[in-house]
Amino acid sequence: MIPSLRQQFNANFTPEKHQAFLKLMEERCGTPVKFQVSETPCFFPKPLLDQMSQYGKELIQQLGGLEYRKASFEAIPPDFNVPRESPHPLFIQVDFGLVRDAAGKLQPKLVELQGFPSLYAYQAMISQIYMEAFELDENLQYLLGGLDWEGYKKLLRRAIVGDQDPQSVILMEIDPSHQKTLPDFLLTEKLLGIATVDITQIEKRGNELFYDRGGQRTPIRRIYNRAIVDELVRKKLKLSFNFTDELEVEWAGHPNWYFRMSKFSLPFLRHECVPKTSFLDRVEPVPQDLENYVIKPLFSFAGLGVILNPTKEDLANIPKGKRSQYILQERMQFEPVIETPLGGTKAEIRIMYIWLDELLPVMTIVRMGRGLMMGVDHNKNMQWVGSSAGFYPE
Repeated sequence: MIPSLRQQFNANFTPEKHQAFLKLMEERCGTPVKFQVSETPCFFPKPLLDQMSQYGKELIQQLGGLEYRKASFEAIPPDFNVPRESPHPLFIQVDFGLVRDAAGKLQPKLVELQGFPSLYAYQAMISQIYMEAFELDENLQYLLGGLDWEGYKKLLRRAIVGDQDPQSVILMEIDPSHQKTLPDFLLTEKLLGIATVDITQIEKRGNELFYDRGGQRTPIRRIYNRAIVDELVRKKLKLSFNFTDELEVEWAGHPNWYFRMSKFSLPFLRHECVPKTSFLDRVEPVPQDLENYVIKPLFSFAGLGVILNPTKEDLANIPKGKRSQYILQERMQFEPVIETPLGGTKAEIRIMYIWLDELLPVMTIVRMGRGLMMGVDHNKNMQWVGSSAGFYPE
């Protein structure tokens, strides 16, 4: 993206630096990283990142009105409609790919957005390790929104811990020690002094929740929720509490926004960066060039259930009664804008926001790939792909 920085990195890359990078990753995380990490960071012009950050804000603001709140109520399953919903999400992710317009200029196109936390501790750490292991120019920046590292830590603490004692704040997940995102959990613990707790190990007494902290029953006053509902349902887990209970607990990211601000939102958005998107049950007539679209389930995670280049047979295999749970989206041809020793590679750029006093972009997550999709399954046995970090010149 920035030719001079790209060429300099590629020319100075060595397998030894890469091994040092991976060793540092495992040391700082305190556990192996089990998803693929790219050999390279990405270098973006600041105006492009600013454009994506602004587009993300405009999209989020479109979903802030009463009309959308009414429409999106149906997206929340009755068994997971949590009381005392916040007026807006605390954590939001907006994902973009890059396409070329008719004039040949790169333009961001929305992939999807999500009112749910992402890798807020891990992504800062991987950015710092890219800087250290590959001896990047110290003037390169990875934080957005005018933040430096100290400012970012304070903001993240306010968002997750709030005014509570960290011992009464938990990161809640399903079987966290076996999640690929475990490195982020451990780094969050280290950064904020909170505990990661398996959702099945939470105890309910009256309208209060408790967890075991070193053999002592400890009240939970605030929850940084990382548990995905479709995984809860799929695993048929038994919990001591219901999400619909009136509990004496604060949510660091209210769970309802996982449903409200999601793929469900895409058909409601009107913006130059949004590809044509419809609920599958409202597509009439079916496009003749169906292969130029993608079918996505509304509430899957990590690309589960996505159908690329769908056929009429694929469409017929989805029962009509369940089609309201899918969208049909125009497929974008993303440009391979990152030059690597193995050829041009596509990048999906996630703008991460925290919404406290203001809706603030804080950082990027970059996923690189040369497969049909950015997910690991579509980039197996490849190098210079996977999870990465975005930098820009100061």
